[in-house]
Amino acid sequence: MQILLVEDDLPLAKGLQQALGKQGYVVNHVGTGEAALHVVEYDKPDIVVLDIGLPDIDGISVLKKVRAKDKELPVLMLTARDGLDDKVAGLDSGADDYLVKPFEMTELLARLRVLERRITSVKSNDITVGKVCLDTVAQSVSVDGQPVDLARREYMLLKSLMENAGRVQTRSVLETRLYTWGEEVSSNAVEVHIHRLRKKLGNDFIKTIRGVGYKINLEQGA
Repeated sequence: MQILLVEDDLPLAKGLQQALGKQGYVVNHVGTGEAALHVVEYDKPDIVVLDIGLPDIDGISVLKKVRAKDKELPVLMLTARDGLDDKVAGLDSGADDYLVKPFEMTELLARLRVLERRITSVKSNDITVGKVCLDTVAQSVSVDGQPVDLARREYMLLKSLMENAGRVQTRSVLETRLYTWGEEVSSNAVEVHIHRLRKKLGNDFIKTIRGVGYKINLEQGA
């Protein structure tokens, strides 16, 4: 699950990145509203965590611009303001939820899980291709009904491929699903994960499109 964190308080942002990263989230961070709008348009995340008090554009204005183009993208607002009017303004502008600073990490994680469930309920909890079934709620994978143990990034990579079954995913696209901006990534990182997945799921389940990327082999999986 890829999160865009829009927060101008750098120490807070770094702390949230680390804490959420330990929970399996890929968290990219920007500190301004303009940067957030650019990312949402060109590298859409799964969830946006948006601070109201930004240095260039108020978070409410950012949210309104996002909603003008995308009605479905989940947005959780962060605010140091505890007035009822600010909460109502955020929700009326299209926020899915809000959290008042300071907050406990456990509460943020709970709110994010709710948003994740909304996403998966729309897409369906289970994604099945041939003998492979991926449960997005339990974050588990089975082959022929038998559970398969996957590392976190193996699961994330497989999820991205199965959600786009039949469509080619380039290596660069897959890297954005697995790693945060600026994180050191070896040149063959995706290939290594693909190799491990093939050992667990079968050599023919993931097809290499030479010079382009990878896709789920629907003919084999049928």
